[in-house]
Formats: sequence, C-alpha cells, structure tokens
Amino acid sequence: MKITILLFCFILPLALADFKVGFYDSSCPKAESIVKQVVQNRFKRDKSITAALLRMHFHDCAIRGCDASILINSTSTNTAEKDSGTNVDVRGYDLIDEAKQTLESACPSTVSCADIITLATRDAVGLSGGPKYGVPTGRRDGLVSKMEEVNIPGPNSPVSVTSAFFASKGITAQEMVTLLGAHTVGVAHCGFFANRLSSSQGKPDPTMDPKLDAKLVKVCEARGDPSAPLDQKTSFVLDNEFYRQILANKGVLLIDQELALDTRTKGFVTDFATDGDKFHRSFADAMVKMGKVDVLVGNQGEIRKKCSAFNKARN
Repeated sequence: MKITILLFCFILPLALADFKVGFYDSSCPKAESIVKQVVQNRFKRDKSITAALLRMHFHDCAIRGCDASILINSTSTNTAEKDSGTNVDVRGYDLIDEAKQTLESACPSTVSCADIITLATRDAVGLSGGPKYGVPTGRRDGLVSKMEEVNIPGPNSPVSVTSAFFASKGITAQEMVTLLGAHTVGVAHCGFFANRLSSSQGKPDPTMDPKLDAKLVKVCEARGDPSAPLDQKTSFVLDNEFYRQILANKGVLLIDQELALDTRTKGFVTDFATDGDKFHRSFADAMVKMGKVDVLVGNQGEIRKKCSAFNKARN
C-alpha cells in the first residue's frame, strides 16, 4: 500500500565546507546533471516517479536523518528499514541505482547515495511543475538501517498527534502543512481511507464531499487494493490544488482533511489555496530544510559504492 507521507529528524550544526550548494563542483562537476538526466528519462515515461521519490526522501529522513538508510537491503543478520510495513511499497530504488552506477563510472566513490536521493527528488519536483531550487550537497551515507527504528504516524492520525510528531523534529505547524502539500502528486490505496467511506460506515462521512465518497466507493469495489489520487484534478502537477480541494471537503485521507478543519492549521491551508506562488516558495524552503535534517558530513558515515549495501558487512 502506497502513500506519500512527509517526515523528518533533528537538524544539527553543519560545517559549511562539508555541506553547501555546489559541493561537487570540483570533485565531480557533472554530478547534478547526471542525476537530472536519469530523472528526466524516467519522468518522460512515468510521471508518478515524483510522488515515489518524495516519499522515499521523506521516509529516509524520518528515521536517522537524510543518510540513505532506506536504500539498504536486509541481510540474514539484519532486517533493514526498507522491509518495514511502512516502507514496503516505497519505489524508485532502481532510479537511484541507475544514477549511482553512472556516477561511479564518472567519479568513483565521490557522490553519496543520500545526495542522489535529494537531488533526484528536487529534479522531479521541478519536472512536475513545482518550484526549482538549489539544494546543499555533501551528505554522507549512514552505517545503520534497522526495521525496528521505523515509527511513522499513519494517515489516520489526528492533526494533534501528527503535529506533535513534527514538532518533536523541529518542524513547525506551517512547515508541516507545506510539506504535506506534496500529497498533491501522491496516491493512496483504499486500505488507507476505506474506513471513511459510506460503504464501510453505513453512512457518509460528514467531513467528506458526497460525490467524492461515491467515486471512491466505486474505486474500492475493484479487486485487490486499488488506489486513488490524493488530488482529484491535477494529480501529476505539484501545485496548490490540493489545498483547494481539502477546503471543499475533498480530502481522501483523514489527516489531509483535518488540516482544513483544525483551527491550528486551517489558516495555512487557506493561505496556500489562494496563493500558489506562496505555496511554491514555502515548499522549496521546506524541502531544503528537510534535506538538512540530521545529515552526516565530513568524515562521518561513508560514501557507498553500491546504494543498497554498506561498503563493509555490518550486523
């Protein structure tokens, strides 16, 4: 089951020499262009890759910071983050591997997998009509990835619980609302919202538009676990339409709808719904901030040769 959820960790002081925009200008001048080309090629045939990369990036930063720990494969002695229930449907690993392989040919043991995730996500956001922005690089790859450390609030968590989680990571309520705007290109499987539908409750959810309820009931009647876009109008465009829809009670997920109903967050939702440019500026700022959380720099961690495995076997 898939869903784009945004999460983060604490921010630590960073040495500017080890973490800055253009970090690879001398050591690997084509690093960013190589990643961008890989993302462009994928986006041409799969516009949903933006949501996939956003989810990967956020879920990586949620646990140990932006250190590519989500990319590690499990071994016989360790079950990694990738195999937690929360991350089981994260995708886009092959894109990261493709970029890494090309970068290793051009600049061996130079560009971290953590930076590749951040750069690829930034490029996908721009291709989807979102803001274009520079991101600091110089991250190092982490040395730990454990499934038991994955603890992410679910889509049915109320605003109070979700905002408390974000606040504990140094993320403000406004930044939380901004980053959850990434749901404008996200999808969710019926298992995440079926409990809100009239087919489950026996009556319409008063916080959901009846026409949307009827539409989603039909979607979820299909076999398996079908999905629905979280933005019913511009599902592949990173714009402010998501906020307009949740103000009209057209939020698919409980957490999305509650953003427009809770007095602590409704003002931010209204602001973004009426000003798309402000949303884009705020989203770029929040993404840069998210990309800085708990990163490893300097001599910390390592530069993996292969993104799915540590350079040396670890328990």
